[in-house]
Amino acid sequence: MTRETVHIISHSHWDREWYLPFEEHRMRLVTLIDDLCELFETDEAFKSFHLDGQLIALDDYLAIRPHKREQLARYIREGKLIVGPFYILQDDYLISSEANVRNTLIGHLECLQWGRPPKIGYFPDTFGNMGQTPQLLKQAGIEVAFFGRGVKPIGFDNQVLSDEQFQSQFSEMIWTGADGSQILGILFANWYSNGNEIPADREEAKRFWDKKLEDARKYAATPHLLMMNGCDHQPVQKNLSEAIRVARELYPDIDFVHSNFEDYIAAVRNSLPEQLSQVRGELTSQETDGWYTLANTASSRIYLKQANDKASQLLEQVVEPLVVLTGEPYPKDEMRYAWKLLLENAPHDSICGCSVDAVHREMMTRFEKVEQVGNYLAEKTFTNWSRTLDTKDLDGYLFTVVNTSASPQTKLVTVEVIVDETDFRDGRLAEHHQKMADITLPPLGLFTVDGERIWAEIEDLGVQFDYHLPTDAFRSAVFARKLRVSFVAEDMPAFSWQTYQIKPASALPKVEGSDHLENDFVRLERDGDHLVLTHKELGHRITNLITFEDVGDIGNEYAHFAPKSSQPIYSRLIDFTISEETPTYQRAMAKHQIIIPIGADETLYQEQKQLIEYYKRQAGRSQQMASLEVTTEITLYRKSPQLSFTTRFDNHMLDHRLRVIIETGLQAETHLADSIFEVVERPNTPSVNWENPHHPQRHRTFISLDNNTIGMTVSSIGLHEYEILDKSKIALTLLRSVGELGDWGDFPTPEAQCLGVSEVHYGIEVHSKTMHYEAIHRAQTLQLPLYVGQVTRQEGGCPSTGQFKHPVLEKPELYVTALKPSEETGLPLLRYYNLSDEALEITHQAKGVDLLEQPVGELPQKIGPQEIRTEILSQVFPR
Repeated sequence: MTRETVHIISHSHWDREWYLPFEEHRMRLVTLIDDLCELFETDEAFKSFHLDGQLIALDDYLAIRPHKREQLARYIREGKLIVGPFYILQDDYLISSEANVRNTLIGHLECLQWGRPPKIGYFPDTFGNMGQTPQLLKQAGIEVAFFGRGVKPIGFDNQVLSDEQFQSQFSEMIWTGADGSQILGILFANWYSNGNEIPADREEAKRFWDKKLEDARKYAATPHLLMMNGCDHQPVQKNLSEAIRVARELYPDIDFVHSNFEDYIAAVRNSLPEQLSQVRGELTSQETDGWYTLANTASSRIYLKQANDKASQLLEQVVEPLVVLTGEPYPKDEMRYAWKLLLENAPHDSICGCSVDAVHREMMTRFEKVEQVGNYLAEKTFTNWSRTLDTKDLDGYLFTVVNTSASPQTKLVTVEVIVDETDFRDGRLAEHHQKMADITLPPLGLFTVDGERIWAEIEDLGVQFDYHLPTDAFRSAVFARKLRVSFVAEDMPAFSWQTYQIKPASALPKVEGSDHLENDFVRLERDGDHLVLTHKELGHRITNLITFEDVGDIGNEYAHFAPKSSQPIYSRLIDFTISEETPTYQRAMAKHQIIIPIGADETLYQEQKQLIEYYKRQAGRSQQMASLEVTTEITLYRKSPQLSFTTRFDNHMLDHRLRVIIETGLQAETHLADSIFEVVERPNTPSVNWENPHHPQRHRTFISLDNNTIGMTVSSIGLHEYEILDKSKIALTLLRSVGELGDWGDFPTPEAQCLGVSEVHYGIEVHSKTMHYEAIHRAQTLQLPLYVGQVTRQEGGCPSTGQFKHPVLEKPELYVTALKPSEETGLPLLRYYNLSDEALEITHQAKGVDLLEQPVGELPQKIGPQEIRTEILSQVFPR
C-alpha cells in the first residue's frame, strides 16, 4: 500500500470587506500578518503561509506598517510568505473580460517586485467559474486551478456517467475550457477549511484526524491528501507545529508535512491515475439543486454593477484606445493606479453586492475616483492630440467625435461648444459678461468636413462661467458663450474619428408627427395594452414586446426567493406617445403601471432574526398595496435595427424583484449569452437535479435566442441577471430589493432595498440567423460611448477625419476587447477572440504576446474556436 502524505497548507481566506467594513477587516489583517512575522522568527517548523492568492493584502498591510516592507520581502524571497499571482480574488462574471485579464497582469507585474509569482490559479470561493479559465490561466503560464464551487464531487466508490460534464469522481480532474485548453483542476471537495484549527490535544486530535482523513480519502485520486489550515479571516494557528507533531505520533504510517501548493501539486502530478474525470466549460453548479449557485448576486444592488461597467468601459474602451489611436504617451502609472482602484471593487463580496451597507458606500466612492482619473486622462490625451489635427480648410466652430470601439456605432452625440470667451480676472465682471451676451448668432447648421449637411439640434446656452487649467501657468477664469449640439453619428466606423463644422445655415424642415416608431427595419406601435413589434423584412411579429413583472423577494443579497403564497404581478400599459421626431431618430415614451405590495409581511423579519434558511421561509407579501409607475424611453435610429430602452422608476417598496419580460415570438431549447471572452450556449431548462423554481443566469452584455431562422438579441448595461421563461421569453432583472446580507448571521442591509429613482438601459434587436454576429456587435456596443471634444482651426499633421483599419475588424466573428499599449514596451496591442465555434482563417501575419504581454512569436494564420489572441501592431495610422 502506498504511504499517504497529508499536506497541511496554512492560509486565511481574506475577504477585504464583507460583514465588516474594509477598515475593520484591515485592522484584523494587520494583526494576522504581525502574528505571522512573529511566527516566522520564532518557529522554524512553521514553513509557510499562503496569503490567499491576492497581492492586495500586502498593500493593505503596508499602508499601516510601511516599515515592515523589507521584512516581508525577505519572507517572500525565502518562500515563507506566498503572495499572488492575482491582485485580488475577483468575481469572474460581474467584471469585464479585460478586468479579469488586468487582475492577473497587474498581480504578476507587482509580484515580480517582490520575487517570483506562484503559478497557481486560486479561486477558493468564486461564485461560479468562467469557461475560459483554462485558456486564461495557460496564457499566464499557469497549468493548475484550485476552486471551491461549480463541480459536483461523486466520490471514490461511485461511477461517473459519461455525459455528466459537471461531475468528477475525484477532487482532481481535467478541466477543459471553452477553446479546448486543458489544465489540472483541483476541487476543494471538503471546502477550503477542511484542516482548520488542528487540535494539539491527543484525544481531540485523534477524533479530528479520523474524520478528516476519511473525508479526504473519499475524493482524493492520489495518496496525497490536502488539508487547508484556515478559513474566512482565520487567525494563524500559532501551535500548528505542535499539532503536526502530535499527528505524526498518532499516525506513524502517514507523513504529515507543513506544505505549500507548489509542493503539493508536484506530488499529486507524480501520482495521478491515467483516467481522470473531465469537466468542460463554465462551472456554475449546474448539476446541483440550484439553491446555492449564488447567481442572484448579479442582481443585488444593481447600481454597483452599473457603476462598475461605466468605470471599466472608460478605462478599457476610451482611455486606452484613445492613447493608441492618437499616438500620445501612455500614462502608465496613472492607469495602473486607476485599474488597481477599480479592482478593489472586484472581489466577490464587493461587486456581488453581498456585504454590509458601509462596504458598498465606499465602493461608490472608489468608482467615482476611477471616473475622475479616467476622464482627466481621456481629456488630456484628446486635447494634446487635437492640436495636431489639420483643420485649416474648415469653417465655423469645430468639434471631433472619436469612436474608440472596435465596432461601427450609430449613437446620439451631445457636445457643448464655445463660441467665444473672455477672461474676467481684471475684475470687470459685468463688462465681460455683457460682451459675451451681446454676441449675435445667426441660424446655424451642422456639416461634415465634406460639406454634407447633417440634421442637428443646436441650442444657444447663453453665457456661462468656465475655466482653464494650463500646465504652465495659473488657472484662468472666463465667461464663455456656449452652444449645445445634439445629432446622430450614423454608422461611424470602428476606431475612427470625424470632425464636424457648425456654420451659418437655414433652418431644416420639421418632421411630421407620428403615432409609432418605424424605420426600414422595424415598426413599433401600440395595440391596446400591448406594444407590438414587427420586423418588416422577416415578417416576424411580436404582439406583446415588453411587460414588467414584480414578485416578492424574501431572500437576501445572495439569493432570490419568492414567497410561496403569492403569484407574480404584471404591469399594464397606460400610455404610449412619440416624444421626439427627427430625420435621424425617433423617440417614444411608454408608461406602465403596476400595483404591488409595499413589502413583505412581518413574518419575514421574525424569520430573518431566527436565521431561518432563506428557501425555507414562510413569509408572504403585505396586504397593503401601492402603485409603481414605470416609464420607458424607446429610441429607434434611422439606420439601425436595434431598439434602445431607458426605463425609469421610483422604488418605494421593500422586499421585491422587478423584471422586464421580453417576448421573442420564438421557441428554442438553448440560447446564447456572453461571458468572459466566451459566447456560451446554455439550455433553456435546468437539469433534472434542479429544485429551485427559478433558474437565474449571468451574462455580460447580451442574451440571444433563435429558432435557426430568426433570432432576437437582448443587450444590457449593468444588468447581468436573466432567465429564460417557457423556452421563449427573456426575463431581465431590473431591480432586486432585499434587507439582509444572509449567509452566516443577522446582518441587516436596509440600503440593499435600493429605494429611490433607478434608471436602467437595455436594447432589443430582431434579426435573421445570418446576421447573428452583427447583432452581437451592436449589442456589445450599446454601452460603449463616443468621445467628443471641441477643436480649433489650425494646420496640422493629422487628418481631421480618419480611421484605423485592420483585417480583424472585417470579420464579424471576431470581437476586440482591447486596444492598449504594452505595459513594458509601450507597443500597441490588439486583443480579440473568436465568438464562434469554428476555426477562422487569418489573412495577415503578426507577432503576438500572451496575457502577461510576453512575446509568443509569429501567430498562426488560423484562430481556433473561442480562442483569445493578443497581437502586436506595427502601426496604427500614419502621423
